Amino acid sequence: MVRNLLWASLVLAPATIVVDKLTGAGDVALFVLAAASLIPLAWLIGEATEHAAEHTGPGIGGFLNASFGNAPELIVALFAIGANLPVVVRGSLSGSVISNLLLVYGVTQVAGPDGARIDRRSLLSQLGLVGAAVVALVIPVALGYTGSPERHTVVVASIPIAIVLLLLYLAVIGRNLRRHRESERERERAEPGEGTWSLSVALGALAVATGATAWVSEILVHSLHAFAAAVGLSEFFIAVVIVAIVGNAAEHGGAILIARGGKMRLATEIAISSSAQVALLVIPVVTLLSLLFSHRLALSFRWTELVAMAGATVVVAATVWDGRSRRKGGWFLVAAYAAAVLGFLLGGGR
Repeated sequence: MVRNLLWASLVLAPATIVVDKLTGAGDVALFVLAAASLIPLAWLIGEATEHAAEHTGPGIGGFLNASFGNAPELIVALFAIGANLPVVVRGSLSGSVISNLLLVYGVTQVAGPDGARIDRRSLLSQLGLVGAAVVALVIPVALGYTGSPERHTVVVASIPIAIVLLLLYLAVIGRNLRRHRESERERERAEPGEGTWSLSVALGALAVATGATAWVSEILVHSLHAFAAAVGLSEFFIAVVIVAIVGNAAEHGGAILIARGGKMRLATEIAISSSAQVALLVIPVVTLLSLLFSHRLALSFRWTELVAMAGATVVVAATVWDGRSRRKGGWFLVAAYAAAVLGFLLGGGR
């Protein structure tokens, strides 16, 4: 049922492009259409990488998921840099980390069986990576409050931090790939299951979905200002809450459905590893790619963003500690996310 709905809703992407090019629809309508279009596109990217992984094995398949799973966030961020919207870039990225940790991980615990075992060691290691990113970001955040947050000094300070975070992520990925290769040597690779797309179809779908995501993301970014003004909210709040959730919506839904099926280890891994990927892969890559633009990105997040990321890491680690999923803990995390959203609404300014 859900898959059929997602397949059908893929028509929203070409519809959004047609409305943008051939009609006089306002920016508010375009923003809503573009946001809705990104959800099935994000799902299709994830679906295509999963089918490709059936042919490449778990090692390369995991790398494909890491590389393309957060493509919507990366593409939206790059278009926002091109439009000189650094607040939107930082808001969407920090919001992605926070919503994955608090909202998605919390809802998976509520939706899944109470007391189910989870992979405590793996989840704590992923949270440790997010914590390392938060500590590293203290430097540009502090510099951002001593003057203009977009000034050259903050940009220069952001570059080595981005490089360190990216190298840390690549080291972790390299270790995981080596472990996968060793495991694959010990057993014969299974044939792709029935109904698996061919590798060429999976890669073709991935290319089309990524291209459509880029086109729709441009529409989303260029209509964001008008939408924010129409609903009476700041661009920062729209980015940190709405854009962040939209970019991860399909991934969020997948984790929750997996949790309802009782596969708590996989569901919790999706939620927390996605946060680590954004913190150590997407944020550094966006920062380094911004050097190719006339407006370079400084990692001068607002204090509310940094505190929310740090707080989310700590409270999630506390719920993971006993190696069991707890519905009570899930509700607490959802409430914590609601509190973070309220904090962004009331105290997001510098």
